[in-house]
Amino acid sequence: MSTVNDVVITACARTPFGRFGGAMKDISSLDLGVMAIREALSRLDRGTDLVDELYYGTCVLPENALETNVLARQAVLKSGLPSGVLSLSIDRACCSSMTALHLGYRAIKSGEAGVVVAAGSENMSRAPFLAPDVRWGRRLGSAELIDPMYALGYSDWNPVAVDAGEVALEYGVGREEQDRWALGSQQRYARALGEGKFNEEVFPVRVEDKKGVSLVEQDEQPRPDSTLEDLARLPLIYGSPTVTSGNAPGLNTGAAALVLMSREKAEALGVEIIAVVRSTGSVALEPHLIAAVPAYAVEKALERAGGIALEEVSLIEINEAFAAMPLVSSKILAGGDNEKLESLRKKINVNGGAIAIGHPVGASGVRLVMTLAYELRRSGGGLGAAAICGGLAQGDAVLIEV
Repeated sequence: MSTVNDVVITACARTPFGRFGGAMKDISSLDLGVMAIREALSRLDRGTDLVDELYYGTCVLPENALETNVLARQAVLKSGLPSGVLSLSIDRACCSSMTALHLGYRAIKSGEAGVVVAAGSENMSRAPFLAPDVRWGRRLGSAELIDPMYALGYSDWNPVAVDAGEVALEYGVGREEQDRWALGSQQRYARALGEGKFNEEVFPVRVEDKKGVSLVEQDEQPRPDSTLEDLARLPLIYGSPTVTSGNAPGLNTGAAALVLMSREKAEALGVEIIAVVRSTGSVALEPHLIAAVPAYAVEKALERAGGIALEEVSLIEINEAFAAMPLVSSKILAGGDNEKLESLRKKINVNGGAIAIGHPVGASGVRLVMTLAYELRRSGGGLGAAAICGGLAQGDAVLIEV
């Protein structure tokens, strides 16, 4: 049932997602985020004065430090939003921009805000090397440089690829199954791209470099010519038992933004409602269970929506931080029922996922939601769930209706 207190999505946009070292490698994540915010607001076409708050997800903090951090506040000012707009930068690892949506949803539900922008960005190509021993000088000998992008691990825990692979095996999901999912992601993305399904969400980015001026108009990550044989030949990475560069996304670049408001506000402004946010869910598990958290976040969102059954959900987006994530999470959601599992997987990432699209970690949560909303509109509406995992086993989910 619709009510004036509904939280609705009224505009959304994203940059193309670039590959590591690709055409957008020298554009700061802040500038990419500003582009996405401006584009989303321009699609709304009601000016910037109506925005009350901005929540901004980003988690490659070494790259943020090149802009002296506080990216959300800088994004407010650089986007042309009024200086009185409140802002918050969020680091919940890969969940960050979906967490931004969660906080915007809460702010509107509580009456603290009427219009909120939820955004996220990342440029993993631009993350600098770290030299922690240099500040106070070295009298003799070489200084060590640390690459914050290497292995994407934590000092006291495994690299995420290790945890994802080990948990996949615990659930009976081996390397070959992960490779097959990765290949399917590439194939579904290629088909969707050919059908123009990403035209609504992606806007071009202008790049100036030594070669001149060019436009980046499509995601750079996809490998449409991949074969299962190609994937099977790739080496395992970072000591993982199953994960390779082929059944995982790259280290990507990009930004995404969407505009949330109350239904009452949207109707007063006369703007189109793209989707209604029905509920959100967040979970945290034991650190190694990163591949399982999307399932439990979805279950929590369904419970918070009044106990909606999974069977009532038409489409699902589960971020492909690795192929293990949708494969493990779908097994958990199916509860051991193989027939239910087969049916469920047909609903997941129907236009491909991050393995093909890319995963600029701070932006992916919002990207999942907009991809889901647009596909629900094309397919006649209904309920959709989007879920994402974050480092050390945090998870967020959103239930929307079109």
